[in-house]
Amino acid sequence: MSEKIIFMGTPTFSVSILKSLYESDYKIEAVYTQPPKRKSRGQKIEKSPVHRESIRLNIPVRYPEKLNDYEDFIFIKESGVKYVIVVAYGQIIPEKILNIKNLVFLNIHASLLPRWRGAAPIQRSIIEMDQLTGISIMKIVPKLDAGPFLMQEAIKIETEDNYNSLSKKLSILGEKLILESLVKLKNKTDKFIEQDESKATYARKIEKKESEINWNEPAKKLIAKINGLNPYPGAWFKHHKTRIKIIEAAEVKHNGKVGEILDDNLTIACKKNAIKILSIQKEGKTVLNTKSFLSGYKIKKGEILL
Repeated sequence: MSEKIIFMGTPTFSVSILKSLYESDYKIEAVYTQPPKRKSRGQKIEKSPVHRESIRLNIPVRYPEKLNDYEDFIFIKESGVKYVIVVAYGQIIPEKILNIKNLVFLNIHASLLPRWRGAAPIQRSIIEMDQLTGISIMKIVPKLDAGPFLMQEAIKIETEDNYNSLSKKLSILGEKLILESLVKLKNKTDKFIEQDESKATYARKIEKKESEINWNEPAKKLIAKINGLNPYPGAWFKHHKTRIKIIEAAEVKHNGKVGEILDDNLTIACKKNAIKILSIQKEGKTVLNTKSFLSGYKIKKGEILL
């Protein structure tokens, strides 16, 4: 008989994990996801990636504005499930629901806890130039991402990794670990390990204001920022009054005044070394390689970007 579960998730990161559970020996009674939202441009209302995939898989979807209604409490309590799997859902689960008897809430968290608890662990691990990250399968408790973990596995962060590429790697790892964790629970071979509170760090939500490039930083640090914020919200600089987003860049050994355009190929001096821009995007326009961009937009050698 298939084990019954409830799945909670919202972004693309969660989709492959939902599919993996669906294709395994688990019956997904319902999916919880964030409600549809209007796109920033235009009036079209868009369902979350998990919502769209759930419809495709013919799984019932619930999308409350806040997960604190009595109706949802009763639904989860009477659903007959043993496990609720949470993957980047985007809402705090009320303590009343967490305390439902004989129900285990497992979170697939994209970091090596207790490092990078919170909303943006993948971005922060890249921006802060961590060498390793990974997946932690943890029991959800009222305190944010502080529960004991059942499984944890690390992967290397490659120099060229950005948010998208690292998310895909971690999502695949999450698929593997959650299935292994559920087997451990079923076979009663599970052993939860408490986190070391003294080593806890927090991955605060990415704010748009922190995405502006400060040329008075080392090139290596700026590359990490560009990669961590790609594709959203994107690291950007201003040229006159035009906002320009850097999509991809490489560090080069080249020195000059901080913010100076060093050549005709958009190599820009930083506090230490320089970055060579490989792909770039003018605000509201498509992404272009540097050569194509410069054929229609002029930034002259010797200019200083502030």
